[in-house]
Amino acid sequence: MERKPILDIKIEANGPAVHLKGENAEVDMIPFQGSVCSELFTGIVEPCGVDTQVVNAVYVRHMSARYMLTGRDRAGQPCHIYVENNGWTDDRTKTMPFHTVPTFYTDSEVLAPYLHSTRFEGEGVVLEDGLHIYFYEIGGAGNA
Repeated sequence: MERKPILDIKIEANGPAVHLKGENAEVDMIPFQGSVCSELFTGIVEPCGVDTQVVNAVYVRHMSARYMLTGRDRAGQPCHIYVENNGWTDDRTKTMPFHTVPTFYTDSEVLAPYLHSTRFEGEGVVLEDGLHIYFYEIGGAGNA
């Protein structure tokens, strides 16, 4: 299946993680911010982003990141994009890249029909300059 790249988000930690080690799981809440560069949208990841990672007793890691993008859509109009991005990995294998399923909400009149009706997937990759989350269109309405 061919994937069409739509967003490249560079993630930067912006504070200490909060850690809980319980009887049947470990939880980390990792605050972050970042930048976004693409033909679709250019801007920043607001510094209020958080990635909550839960590793359960059988070593399944559930990653759930929620964050707000602020910038300009492809028409040059100011807008926001809210991202909820979920993924699961086997913590014993530490597989990279990791894959996610994002959901988008936006106040951009230009981007809303596309982001609200198309299927996407995410991929997390560690590069020389840090963690990048790439989002790809994998089906749906198209016409970005």
